[in-house]
Parts: sequence; C-alpha cells; structure tokens
Amino acid sequence: MTSTTDANTDTPGATTGPTSPTGSTSPTDPTGSTAPTGPTGSAETYGELRAQLATLTTEAFRPELAEIDRQSTREIARIMNGEDATVPAAVAERLPQIAAAIDATAERMARGGRLIYAGAGTAGRLGVLDASECPPTFNTDPSEVIGLIAGGPSAMVTAVEGAEDSKELAAADLDGLKLSADDTVVGISASGRTPYAIGAVEHARAQGALTIGLSCNAGSALGAAAEHGLEVVTGPELLTGSTRLKAGTAQKLVLNMISTITMIRLGKTYGNLMVDVRASNEKLRARSRHIVSLATGASDAEIEAALAATDGEVKNAILVILGQVDGPTAATRLTEADGHLRAALTAVRTT
Repeated sequence: MTSTTDANTDTPGATTGPTSPTGSTSPTDPTGSTAPTGPTGSAETYGELRAQLATLTTEAFRPELAEIDRQSTREIARIMNGEDATVPAAVAERLPQIAAAIDATAERMARGGRLIYAGAGTAGRLGVLDASECPPTFNTDPSEVIGLIAGGPSAMVTAVEGAEDSKELAAADLDGLKLSADDTVVGISASGRTPYAIGAVEHARAQGALTIGLSCNAGSALGAAAEHGLEVVTGPELLTGSTRLKAGTAQKLVLNMISTITMIRLGKTYGNLMVDVRASNEKLRARSRHIVSLATGASDAEIEAALAATDGEVKNAILVILGQVDGPTAATRLTEADGHLRAALTAVRTT
C-alpha cells in the first residue's frame, strides 16, 4: 500500500524508460516537509498530509452518494455515466492552455527533442500507455516519446513503497535519460501534489527543458512548478478520492491531445490519415493499404506497386502515386520537407 494520497492516481506504478532507483531516504512533499515513506510515518506528519488532502477537490466527500451501494446496478451505471459526461467540458475550459503547451512541445520535438511523461500510479500508467502507443500509430522511435512511472517497470502491477513520495527519484530517472533543453517533460498528478511528478518538473525546468504540469485541482503545486500548468478541474469523484475515475479520464483526454496534435504538427498525418503508421501486423498492413487508397484513390495494383517501391512506407507510397515519382525520389523529397507530405507534394508538383 502507498503511504500518501489516494490509492489510484498517486500510487506507484511502472515505467518505460530507465528503471527507477528505490529507497530514497529524504523524500519531500511540495510544502518542503518530510513525507512519510511507509508505515513508520509519524502521526503529526500524517495529520499534516490529511489536512492537505482535505483541501483538494479530487478528495472531497459527496454525502449525496453515501448510500450509492444500495442502488441498483443500472442506477449506479446511470450516475457514473452522468459523472463521466462532465469531463469533456472540464477539458474544454483549458483548451487555450493545452494548445499553447502543444505548440511549445511540437517546436522542441521538431528540433529533435523528446516527449517525456512522469507520474505515479494511475497518472503514471496513463503516461506509459500514451507513450507506448506512439510507435505503432506514428512510427516514432520508442526513445522519442517516453513514459516514466514512480518505482520502475516492476511497479506497473506491484506498488513500490514510497516511490511516489520522492522528488529525488524523479530527478534520477530523468538523469538516466540524459535530459536536454529540447525535451518536454509532462508531470502528471490528479492531486497536483505528488512529489515524484513535481520533482520531475522542477528538475526538468532547471535543466532548461520545457515543462507541463497536468493536474485536476486548481492552484496546484504541480501547476505552479511547470511552465505550462494544465489544471483540468473535474470535481469530487463518485468514490471519494478514486481519481482513476473522472480525473483519470480527463488526464487520458489531455494526453491524447498532447501526443496526437504534436504528431499532426510534426507532419505525421495527412489530413486525418495516419500516414506514418507502422505496419507491424496483418491488421496494420491492411490498414496501410486502406490509407493509401483513401489518400490517392489508386487501384489495388498501383497501391501494391507503390508500397513495394517504398519498402512498405505509407507516406512514401502516397507520394509515389500522387507525385508520380519513384521510391528513392519520394524518400528524398520527404526528407527535404522534414517528413511533411503536403510540403513534399507541393515541391514535386512545382518542379
């Protein structure tokens, strides 16, 4: 069990990227006081932490739901569905801030920077999920979008005691990645007070990296620590403090935006087609052919010939067909256009 915050968003989880060291001896909370690292935490320390949690919207108790366990399954499902329906509106309120953070991220990634997520528990798992889906969707290298979660890979399914409580642990994980000023680090924490997420943002900012703090409470320490504070306030949960619910849904929606729109800005799509999809299995190979068909209207024979000429690269195959060039020329034009298919097509058609 964890020693701080709820058992969902701020519980240790797992990482992609370097294995996190464990056993930090002096973790701190955002207020600078020593945070408990296990069952030996003092009553005074726990009292301070309970007082902190009492101020968080995500931890608030809802007396009107105190007898929800006496409702029918259908009624509970109706209530829960209604709760979930409020999340997109909360995200919509932060769209200007989200867009600014994405533009800044895309600018850094265009210079060769990486997108790095850092969080604990549900928040960390959502970062790992988003990072792991980028290679098959956008043909990114696994080193370009990385998910760090407090406690290391084994913590994905087994809690690592005290990992979320350590800012130093986050700094060590980032040091293991050899952070650069072109990187973007997104600290994720529903409460906005998780030391691991705050520590990641603080360390990254000190190194000159772009920092984003994604939380679900207003006026959070994480938001204050980051250059771009994204505070999507989803309100109290159906189950008190269970931030894997609305808060987790909000975080997933925002992470979808950050990665997807960044990749759009980097030329990883053509319209709404995933032209950089990696055809690593039969379903994706079929999808690749469907994407080329949608983009070009070419016959099956033309599509097969274009894919054969480009070693299965969807974007290159589209340029071969629409630009009437051979495979090597398509590759050269795309390199010159920094991977942007529209720009490469324009260049081919004007020469």
